[in-house]
Amino acid sequence: MYPGNYPKKRYRITKAFLEQTISKQEKIIDLGVVNPFSEILKKEGYHITNTKGEDLDFDTKAVQANDYDVATAFEIFEHLVSPLNVLKDIKAKKLIASVPLKLWFASAYKSKTDPWDRHYHEFEDWQFDWLLEKAGWKIKKSEKFTNPVKKFGLRPIMRYFTPRYYLIYAERV
Repeated sequence: MYPGNYPKKRYRITKAFLEQTISKQEKIIDLGVVNPFSEILKKEGYHITNTKGEDLDFDTKAVQANDYDVATAFEIFEHLVSPLNVLKDIKAKKLIASVPLKLWFASAYKSKTDPWDRHYHEFEDWQFDWLLEKAGWKIKKSEKFTNPVKKFGLRPIMRYFTPRYYLIYAERV
């Protein structure tokens, strides 16, 4: 579908990060419903099971299964009121996650049309690191990257230089 030419920069960066940290033989529980990126990873040979859209603030049963080696969460934790709960309950021994970074020149995202599509948190890197540490994870690798948008204005220009996403690989302590 996308032979190395992914529709979004973050897909390309996230996939390369994943390839550096886990093998295709490991079983993955991906927090969030099936999405374009999880479909790309399936086509690339990764063994992924997605959660079913349950409210992970209250229902963490899906991540408590011992059937998975790795948990992935790409832009999920910012939507949770309390990401600590699900992070503590994950039984997989490895975690790969990305979160949007708090930008000084833009307020937190809130959809005007979808009441569920909002960010309760946009993190500074140290905040996410601390959250992971409190939940029993040790970060082994991290990366920040920009996500430019094709618009004109001061904020779009700032997005060329200011990292927007924070990507981590962590292991259970």
